[in-house]
Amino acid sequence: MAGVITVAVVDDDRMLRDGIRSWFEGVEEVDLVACAATVDELLAGPGKPPDVVLLDLMLRDDRPPADNIRRLRAAGSRVLMISVVADRDRIVAAITDGADGFLTKDQELSVLVEAVGEIAAGRTAHSPELAFALAYDRGSMRPRLSPQEREVLVGYASGLTLKATARRAGITVNTAKYYLDRVKAKYQEAGRPTYTKIDLAARVREDGWR
Repeated sequence: MAGVITVAVVDDDRMLRDGIRSWFEGVEEVDLVACAATVDELLAGPGKPPDVVLLDLMLRDDRPPADNIRRLRAAGSRVLMISVVADRDRIVAAITDGADGFLTKDQELSVLVEAVGEIAAGRTAHSPELAFALAYDRGSMRPRLSPQEREVLVGYASGLTLKATARRAGITVNTAKYYLDRVKAKYQEAGRPTYTKIDLAARVREDGWR
């Protein structure tokens, strides 16, 4: 069982909990260790906190979603939000509050397993709904980039070298590096650390800069 990801589900829909339990029965890399109707119920249960918790985005438990996310993260779990409805404002708020990704509940099992793996590895689970929500968000999570910064970001993140990016933008390499450093600083200020070229490519996808 080495390397197996432990997962729990928090959802007040019993049929969904039973369905996910049945789904994961044949998945060797995932061990579903708990199903609960509330975060309180999950945290009161025995055993260590799971690696990843699937948390209903619209849980009817009279607690703010931010509080549920915070408590799960404080316990040592990472959080994948799930929902029937892709409510743009709620998705953005959940990611801002510390959730590690979002999926709608109509996804295939393979997509869910992949998302769980990404989150367990410390990355963000992306989905078209999450990208759309972030692309149209005008809050502090999505930094405001100048046209020059955006051009350099998209060019460099697409696989071009910094020199090729600068040439395409009609600027010097030093200027391109200056714009790129500003882009990274703006993402850092927005609470979304961005260090590598892979990180930059992820931000392009997430924020709809293409």
